Amino acid sequence: MGDTFDIDRFDFALRNWRSAEADPVSIGSDAHKRLFCRMLLETHNPYKPAVIAWPQLEQETLRRLTSLPIWDIAVQTEGRAAVGVQSFAQRASDPLLRQALEMGALEEARHKQVLNTLVEAYGIHVAPEPVYLPPRDPEWAWLVTGYSECVDSFFAFGLFELARRSGYFPPELVETFEPVIQEEGRHILFFVNWAAWYRRKLPWWRRPQFFLKTCAVWLFLIWERIGIAKSVDPDRGAQDANFALTGSGSVGVALTPRELIDLCLSENERRMAGYDGRLLRPMTVPRLARQVRRLLPAS
Repeated sequence: MGDTFDIDRFDFALRNWRSAEADPVSIGSDAHKRLFCRMLLETHNPYKPAVIAWPQLEQETLRRLTSLPIWDIAVQTEGRAAVGVQSFAQRASDPLLRQALEMGALEEARHKQVLNTLVEAYGIHVAPEPVYLPPRDPEWAWLVTGYSECVDSFFAFGLFELARRSGYFPPELVETFEPVIQEEGRHILFFVNWAAWYRRKLPWWRRPQFFLKTCAVWLFLIWERIGIAKSVDPDRGAQDANFALTGSGSVGVALTPRELIDLCLSENERRMAGYDGRLLRPMTVPRLARQVRRLLPAS
């Protein structure tokens, strides 16, 4: 009973958080920094990947899982993210910000451990991992990680809910992986607030440079998403960097693009709803998705 209580308590804290400071918060202030840093630190769920009890799967379900074209990219993305975020954390002079960034790096590394235990438990072949070297430009790596998660998490929220509703994967497997999905929501919430805080803190003459760097990151991500940066394993075929955007048919239900966007928008709002209302929410990807939706046919 005690273990179950602790799991429920940590799970609730992961999804619901309000700051003890009740005063209004202006973007770029110290209060804003405390708000998004404390959110990440105080909602940490201390689960351990090594003790995850992955459920036994029927043969057809196992085939569905192992055939998803994501495992190489997923493992390597988390490995690069952990090193990149940790490198950026080492540059932070503010103690609270550094502590929060280090927590984010720890959780990225733990996501990789979760994936490693999953592929080992189900006998999924993955390509040999590269050596994850510290980036030459930690800020660039941090921006790439943050904005990439903003894109991927938006669609992953919808696909994960679609898999749950359709029963394409058993509920035990979906629930086991659920904390990782919610943690990604916290990460992008932290990132968009950090980005707004950081822009506001910069002197005016450095803001254009940061804006151009942000634009370059988005161009890089677009280049990556259109398929130029796919890794290919000759035994398993192409690993799909766009799976989060295109994978609805691979989780049991083929939605129209309009239906998928609607589901992603509602899931994005639901997963962000439990956190302090003074925190900024991710806006760029939902706004672009709504613009695209208006151009799509109703059926």
